[in-house]
Amino acid sequence: MKNKLKVLRAERDWTQEKLSDELEVSRQTINAIEKGKFDPSLPLAFKIAKLFNSKIEDIFQYEENN
Repeated sequence: MKNKLKVLRAERDWTQEKLSDELEVSRQTINAIEKGKFDPSLPLAFKIAKLFNSKIEDIFQYEENN
């Protein structure tokens, strides 16, 4: 799944550590989501969307494996 998490974080000049604190997850979780190695749970996706005042689909885009 593609996502805009890194861009949104950079726009606020937040480190991965700051974002992880805001979302109450580990920095490693943020890193894995940004790299597309981990898809967040639905509750975490909602929490991310709320934090950035966005819709989930504006942050995460489903990408089929070809």
